[in-house]
Amino acid sequence: MVGKRREKELKIHFSPGSVRLLEVDTCVPDRRALITGVTGLLGRAVYKEFVDNGWDTVGYGYKRARPKFEKVNLLDPGAVRQIIQDFKPHAVIHCAAERRPDVAESQPEYTRQLNVCSSGCIAKESAEIGAFLIYMSTDYIFDGSKPPYREHDTPNPLNQYGKTKLEGERIVLQNHPGAAVLRVPLLYGKIEKLEESSATALFAKVQCHSVMACMDHWGQKFPTHVDDVARVCRQLSERRLQDPSISGIFHWSGNERMTKYEMACTMAEIFNLPSNHLRPDTDCAHDGALRPRDVQLDCSRLERMGIGQRTPFRIGIRRCLWPYLLDKQWRQTVFH
Repeated sequence: MVGKRREKELKIHFSPGSVRLLEVDTCVPDRRALITGVTGLLGRAVYKEFVDNGWDTVGYGYKRARPKFEKVNLLDPGAVRQIIQDFKPHAVIHCAAERRPDVAESQPEYTRQLNVCSSGCIAKESAEIGAFLIYMSTDYIFDGSKPPYREHDTPNPLNQYGKTKLEGERIVLQNHPGAAVLRVPLLYGKIEKLEESSATALFAKVQCHSVMACMDHWGQKFPTHVDDVARVCRQLSERRLQDPSISGIFHWSGNERMTKYEMACTMAEIFNLPSNHLRPDTDCAHDGALRPRDVQLDCSRLERMGIGQRTPFRIGIRRCLWPYLLDKQWRQTVFH
């Protein structure tokens, strides 16, 4: 049960001939959220969503944590235990992960330590204090052969990233049966650099009109705004405060099917840029980790609960890319 704390609130009292400020005791719900991976693309959005909706929120990162956020090494079980025991959150949103498939292939042991071992530790500590845990997972736990995928369809990851995230799911639910797993697809949103999302990374080639660029036109993607995922995390957490039975596996995804080539062409159209240098590549064989072709997620479980929102891709991608538009004169004309 969420406790309450008392705070002082100033109210203006009007009476004939006078105006006074009065201090009034108010009862404020004490809802505490702990966010891992808070310096990442998703973590920043989740942190903002909880703060903006009245949660007492603390965010933990590592290399880029300070000065804004707290620093913790999630590979240190003692440090994980301390941050959870000290703050005693009602909700833990575990966004930290090695999410780059090619890095996961080249650094399998590090990837397993972060995606599996640290997740199991966080789940154990969260369960001990009765905190609701949301473990962020991926559509890459599926092989893409039989979409759309429901929550309990059989996983078959093709690469090391998918394998470690699936293993992370299992250890989380084993150590904390009341936890939730939230699987999401390709994410984009308010970025700190274009390379932060494989969707926004396309914009560099879109703007380089003089160089022909081959874009993947084989893999089917469902680009999803991180603000939408953040809202799902908050809504799930708030629902859990009222209904302790909420747990298990959930899916959330955008509903617009696009290849990377189609995303790039959409970006060019939005900003009135040339696109004749973009070429569709329909070859399924690419360097690096294997990728599934189509891992569309069925999101009906959350939809039936009335949870979630979807930002149209054209709106979301325009909002996050315009600061990176090289044509400053066009940008100033359109946005100012």
